[in-house]
Amino acid sequence: MTRLTPIMPTAAADAEPSGAAADDALWRQGWYRHARREPSPNWGPRPAGSCIDLVLLHSISLPPGQYGGDAVRQLFTNTLDWDAHPYYQGIRGLCVSAHFFVQRCGALWQFVSCDARAWHAGASHYRGRDNCNDDSVGIELEGLEGDAFEPAQYETTVALCAALAQQYPIAHVAGHEHVAPGRKFDPGNGFDWAHMQRALPWPAEFFPPSNVIV
Repeated sequence: MTRLTPIMPTAAADAEPSGAAADDALWRQGWYRHARREPSPNWGPRPAGSCIDLVLLHSISLPPGQYGGDAVRQLFTNTLDWDAHPYYQGIRGLCVSAHFFVQRCGALWQFVSCDARAWHAGASHYRGRDNCNDDSVGIELEGLEGDAFEPAQYETTVALCAALAQQYPIAHVAGHEHVAPGRKFDPGNGFDWAHMQRALPWPAEFFPPSNVIV
């Protein structure tokens, strides 16, 4: 299969200004050129010797099932108004982040450098290792567990995965439901794993065993 060339997602117009030759680099200190940058305070260093080999997919919407607002970005940057919606009372004070957020339109945001540890996986286990935050890149897709995702989101996510594989030794892609079974259920059965497998030039063993196509 032909190796994918990362494309520029919808939101790239607001990415880092270009002009200097150095700005042509796809990655700069873990920041992806084709993402809007909105730094989160919720991050930490990765443990020494971490092998960043897992792409971890999630789904999120705030309030659940409502799309297009700023609430997810506000959550990741600790600026969410907890009194803006009754649902937020149940998550008041939560400090979380992901490396990336893919909106329904395909727009891409980055909150944490991929060289650093974002707070997205929680208690988790995969590939014989605990604490998936230590060595994964977290991608949140705007959506709801069980609902379908938009073509633009797949396009952006596939391009991002291909770009990540150029920078890091990616060897696995999984959902939150696979690394925290019984506790988490996202991105859910509305996510088209077969599409991802067809679109990425990666071996079948990179994907969750229960979702592999032949």
